Amino acid sequence: MLNKCCVFLLAIIGFNKLSHSQKLHYPVTGQVRDTVQVFGENSISNGLANRDFTISPSGNEMLYTIQLTRFLSSTILCIRQENGKWGKPEVASFSGIHRDLEASFSPDGNTIYFSSDRPVDVKDSVNDFDIWKVVRTADGKWGQPQHLGFTVNSPKNEFYASVAKSGNIYFTVQAKYGKGGEDIVMCNYRNGAYDPPTGLPEAINSGKDEFNAFVDPDEQFILFSSYGRADDLGGGDLYMSTKDATGNWTTAKHLPAPINSAWLDYCPFVSPDKNAFFFSSNRVNPVIKNKIKKEYQQLMNLVNGPGNGADDIYWIKFDAVR
Repeated sequence: MLNKCCVFLLAIIGFNKLSHSQKLHYPVTGQVRDTVQVFGENSISNGLANRDFTISPSGNEMLYTIQLTRFLSSTILCIRQENGKWGKPEVASFSGIHRDLEASFSPDGNTIYFSSDRPVDVKDSVNDFDIWKVVRTADGKWGQPQHLGFTVNSPKNEFYASVAKSGNIYFTVQAKYGKGGEDIVMCNYRNGAYDPPTGLPEAINSGKDEFNAFVDPDEQFILFSSYGRADDLGGGDLYMSTKDATGNWTTAKHLPAPINSAWLDYCPFVSPDKNAFFFSSNRVNPVIKNKIKKEYQQLMNLVNGPGNGADDIYWIKFDAVR
């Protein structure tokens, strides 16, 4: 799903902030705390609009999206670890021309799914967002993007694909058969093909907007965002549903503060070892609004750092969520 809030980016921020990546150091998921923290402060979460973070099952590749204000561009970035050291962020081999976002790995790590407004063919003039995939080749690189076809995709926008071990794919769409504006739907995968999408039950979907669902590879829990529910803290919040003993989804619970905030909290992701929970948020550093005069350098640090109102990546121990 697109960020509902207009992200402000001042010209002084600029793409040159990525040069800070020369000193990148990323904590492993084993170092995650039981309180909400900025992830990759001043590197991944660096004052630019960075969102929808994911880690490969092998733990040696991270993907996230960087966007410009008014959705002028949206590009998937990749950081790889080699010989125990993380490299610099690079534009993913399959991104950088069209508006791409919300990459996710298959459970075996050999496929990346993502949303893109690239044309399906030369006759495509709709320019909606569809779900695409790239498959790892024999040399370890990513192949050419493949459209998932029109059983999964429609003339509406499809966002935030999450794929289970079964091959079942969950995603966001604004469908006629939905319960609200946007809903979370699922396509069963069997005999090498997808069934038509069906909306998830009322335990998850409501008359409001539900979007950006991460599904457990074993399909035992699902995390998603919703906007406008009675318990919404203000900008769109995160929720979690689990399956009961009969295999049915239980009524989704609202995640507590400070995971949820008065701002938009979305794009959930759980690390493959189920140790860390990541999410995106455009929450604001309280120092910005404390009505105390700021000196120039302090003001520049606030404007150019995480918590400036653009999207940042946050993380916390997954045990604090369930």
